Order: sequence, then structure tokens, then C-alpha cells
Amino acid sequence: MKTIDYIPTSKIERATKLVQTGAKVGVNYLKYYGEKIVNSDLNKDKLNEENAEDIYNGLKSLKGSALKVAQMLSMDKNFLPQAYVEKFSLSQFSVPPLSAPLVLKTFKNNFGKTPYEIFDEFNPNSVNAASIGQVHLAVKNGKKLAVKIQYPGVANSISSDLALVKPIAIRMFNLQGKDSDKYFKEVEDKLIEETNYLLELKQSQEVVDACKKIDNLVFPEYYPEFSSEKIITMDWMNGKHLSEFKNSDSEIANKLGQALWDFYMYQIHILRKVHADPHPGNFLINDQNELVALDFGCMKSIPNDFYIPYFELVDKKIINDEALFRKKLFELEILRTDDTPEEIDYFTAMFYDLLSLFTLPFQTDTFDFSNEEFFEKIAQLGERFSKDTNLKKMNGNRGSKHFIYMNRTFFGLYNLMFDLKAKIEVNHFQKYS
Repeated sequence: MKTIDYIPTSKIERATKLVQTGAKVGVNYLKYYGEKIVNSDLNKDKLNEENAEDIYNGLKSLKGSALKVAQMLSMDKNFLPQAYVEKFSLSQFSVPPLSAPLVLKTFKNNFGKTPYEIFDEFNPNSVNAASIGQVHLAVKNGKKLAVKIQYPGVANSISSDLALVKPIAIRMFNLQGKDSDKYFKEVEDKLIEETNYLLELKQSQEVVDACKKIDNLVFPEYYPEFSSEKIITMDWMNGKHLSEFKNSDSEIANKLGQALWDFYMYQIHILRKVHADPHPGNFLINDQNELVALDFGCMKSIPNDFYIPYFELVDKKIINDEALFRKKLFELEILRTDDTPEEIDYFTAMFYDLLSLFTLPFQTDTFDFSNEEFFEKIAQLGERFSKDTNLKKMNGNRGSKHFIYMNRTFFGLYNLMFDLKAKIEVNHFQKYS
């Protein structure tokens, strides 16, 4: 793959790139509406493909937070047009890496030494490039290590990047009104955390220490002496990315799925914080058919005043009690005190349908994530809402800011469980508490 010798880091350079991207999207819309006049039956498939292509190409050269937003969007498979999902999911794997000279310069800036002075061996060519950093293979005292290097300028450009991406997100998700900023602030704060590799090192060690007792789940060891605010070093872990893992043995699928499910449920219910980045690039399957968990830069703490009503809505008795259900929706900021009676009725009905479906895995002792009907219903619900003209007229700012990363976690987890085709015991994680 072609490497990158330079990443735009100044606000003007990055703004110019995003403005160019926005202009291309605008041209695509004009072209679409022009063709629509001639052909009233024209659908948006081609428009979505062209927009996805232009947005992805614009973001990948910037790397950093702009590309991270695309990665986050790709996980909401059932609420985005397929063209966006396919293109944005490339941000998990197919991103041009930094060139060797830029890698050496980054190392020198952080350690005052080249990687060849620190490690016995170091490969200057990246083995994996993503949105915020890329990974290199090194060897020290006979041990293979993975060295993750952050792209230059990423941390300093987060706020300005998000300000520029904001109009695209507002259009895609129908965000309106005075308080949509709280969602962007939540994303900004988490992205800033993700650029602090010393924080990631601490979080990684804490997660490993708390969750290493979970069966069939393994983690790398981390090395503070070879880590800094922009570089983090850990064991090199062999295995296939979860999305590339081919398996037809249901026993192996169930074993891996149970480990993944227990890992997430233990974090959420016992630790009250969660690895909120469950995309396939963060998990490997090793030769022993164990799950390898990587990359703990994005950890979301779950405050009590959100955790309690959020998981009370798992209870069918609450979902089916209209007064109690509405009370919980107000607690979670899904319903608002300034809503009209029509909005209250509309969003109550909408979230009743959503939650009745999404909480199904919690309604029984076991759940089979190979159940295609469950995921088809989710897709149908997403399509229904995307075509709902009433929804477009209403204020799209719904829910506590904590929904962003909690929903991202469950979207990602459900999709990974479906990829594995796993049948699991829902409350099995409790044996570790």
C-alpha cells in the first residue's frame, strides 16, 4: 500500500481538505436532484456510493478524529446506507500508513532516540494502520513486540476536526436544537483521551488485571519502559482478526462468543466501565481458538444515574408498563420536558419498538446470535426509521450523552457476536464476580 510522507496538521490545511470534501458531496447532491427531475424513480444508492467514496477519501488522508468518526459510523450497520458502511468500515483496516522517515522522526521526537537504539530489531514499515496510530513489529531480548505510534498532529487537531465534521454529522443524524453540542463534546473528550497513550497504558493494565480470569480470553502484556504519550509497546499477539476468522465448528464459535460476551458484561456490570470500541480490528483469534483483546484507548465509564435506568429497561415488566416506561425515558433524556404531546407519544412508541427488539438477548437464559431473523428485524427497523418523514421533522437530539458510546458498544458487540454465530449463556459472567 502507498505510504504517507505528510499529514496536514494545521487548521487551515485540514479545513481546506474538509471543505473540498464537502464541496464534492454538494456536487453529488446537485447531480442527484438533476437526475431525479428526469427520472422520478431514481433511488439514492448511487448518491450514497459517491458520497461515501468522497467522504472516506477526504478523511483517510487527514487520519485522526475525522477518520475515527467514520470508523464509529461504520459500526451502526443497520442505521446507515450500505454504501457508507462498506466504505467507512475500511477505516478499520485499509488506511495508508506513515512512511519510514516520518516514523523515525516521530520516535526521535518522543524518546530522543531512534527505534533501532531502543529495540534489537525494528521494522519501519507498518503492519497495521488505523485512524489514530499504526503498529510496527519490534524485537527485544528475543521477544516480539507490537509498537503503536500515534500520527503527528492528531491530538492538536481533534477540536477543529470535529467542528468541521459536525455539519456532515448533523445532516446524517438529523441533530437539531440548542443542546446537540453535548454529543459532540462527549465524542471530543473521548477522542482526546484516546490520543493519550499513557492513559491507554494505565487503562490497559487495569482491564488486563481485572479480566484475565475470564476463560478463553487473553491479553498482551504492556511495557511502560518502552511507552510514552505518543508511543505504546505491548506483546506481539499472533492470530487472525475476528472478521477474517473462518469457522464452521459451533463449539468453537460458542466458546469464543461466550468469552467475548462475558468480557463485556463483566466490564459493564462489575467494573462499570467498558471497552467502547468493539470493532473486529481490536480482536484476534489465536491458534488455541482463544479470544485476544487489544487496544484499550477508548474506555467509557458508566455513571450510576445512567446505568440504573438504562439496564432497568432490559426488564420486560418495565417496558410493558407505559407509565414506568415513560418515566425511564425521561430519566434517560429520551423524552424531554419541552416535548409536545405528539412528540412524547411518537418517541415513546418508537423506543418501545426499539427496546423490545434490542433487549431480546437479555430476556432469556441463553441467546443464539446466529439467529438471522433477529438481525433482519433490526435492519428492517433501521430502514423504517430512515424512511420516516415524521422523524425528520422532529428534534433528533434524543437521549443522554452516555448513549453515544453505550450504543456504539452494543452495536459493535451484537455484530461481532453475529459474525461468530455464537450461542451464549447470558448471565455466565456472574461466576467471575
